[in-house]
Amino acid sequence: MTDRLADADLDTLVPEWLDWAATAKLLGVTVAKVKTMIREHELAAAVPRPGAGQQVPADFLQDGLVVKGLGGLLTMLHDGRYDDREIIAWLFTDDDYPGRPIDALRENRGTEVKRRAQAMAL
Repeated sequence: MTDRLADADLDTLVPEWLDWAATAKLLGVTVAKVKTMIREHELAAAVPRPGAGQQVPADFLQDGLVVKGLGGLLTMLHDGRYDDREIIAWLFTDDDYPGRPIDALRENRGTEVKRRAQAMAL
């Protein structure tokens, strides 16, 4: 992925962050489960600003669940050698498409987002 995404100011791009405890509470799971979900690419986390610690974008959760299609997208992008920070920056960046990829994913347009991701990875 480009340096532009790797160096993106995530605190500016992502409107709301959740620490692991808040994420666990919203999902109805333990903090250990959140850690496992991040490790297994069901969720992504990054440090939004120095000293903040790893956090999860709040937009990754919807109605008490992980947004549909997020896990598959994260796995696909990790297989393409992208890290969580780059993936989060891409999901929250509005480039040449109508809207941010995260918005499309939250609107159940996962096929469109995966198509965007595949095009980006070429």
